[in-house]
Amino acid sequence: MPGESSATMRYITEILDSNRSLSSSKLISLSNLNSEEMEFLAKVWLDIDLERRREIISQLVHLSQTDFKLDFSGVFVLSLRDPDEAIRTKAAIGLEAEDNYLLIKPLIKALKEDISDKVRTAVAISLGHFALQGELGNLSGHYCEKVYNALLEVLDNNNESIELKRRTLESIAPFSVPRVKELIEEAYQSDNVKLKASAIFAMGRNCDLAWLPIILTELKNVEAEIRYEAAGACGELGTEEAVPHLLEMVTDLDQRVKEAAIKALGEIGNEPAKQALIKLAKNPEPVIRDAAEAALKEIQYCESPLP
Repeated sequence: MPGESSATMRYITEILDSNRSLSSSKLISLSNLNSEEMEFLAKVWLDIDLERRREIISQLVHLSQTDFKLDFSGVFVLSLRDPDEAIRTKAAIGLEAEDNYLLIKPLIKALKEDISDKVRTAVAISLGHFALQGELGNLSGHYCEKVYNALLEVLDNNNESIELKRRTLESIAPFSVPRVKELIEEAYQSDNVKLKASAIFAMGRNCDLAWLPIILTELKNVEAEIRYEAAGACGELGTEEAVPHLLEMVTDLDQRVKEAAIKALGEIGNEPAKQALIKLAKNPEPVIRDAAEAALKEIQYCESPLP
């Protein structure tokens, strides 16, 4: 309705005014903007003070992560063209959990053309959500191919940074094709600990039980980062065989590894895992107890989800 649209325009004007405080109630008006409202915002966006734009995007990302009914994707896509690297990075992060296939085109454009590795890395992570949707059958073959080819192009380029390549590997991992398995294997054989850690993470996302022997072996790696990713991969694969190995890790010296092992037990969720978590929920160590209680809640939710 015209009245509603003009009210939204007024809210937009107030939001963009650096002399006014930002409120969540006003920022929510940027959700689900129509074409007229987006056109208005696009015209004035770069006239806004840089710090104000950064503040707006940061708060929109926070709001989108706490209330999934809100849709700021229009603002995030607009912000992918912002001259400020921090804003473009935040915008890419804001698109990480979006399901709308129309977002694939601007994300791929940013992955190919953005001059910032930091932005491209955030974009690659967001495209990983669409790779997963494609493998689950929720995305057409046409768009699956576009996502796959864009990510593969990064991985086949030897001039790309390690950080970009490792996050891209994690994103392409859901695709169950031989080339992806080759890329995971190549990264696993790397001497770079972070790249190897990403390979193990990718094994979990690839959901092929053929990776399990490697993952179980890496649970004993001297590097905490590797053990952490191996524990997480066990949870992704959801195999009962990993339960006794994960229970051993509850005594790991690294706190994050302990928590990852307990979380993985919750993701596996079989009866031995559940019984182990019930015992861990009585552990005198607060971190272990809290992690176990959270894992049990996850099992309970999966067994009887809310309507």
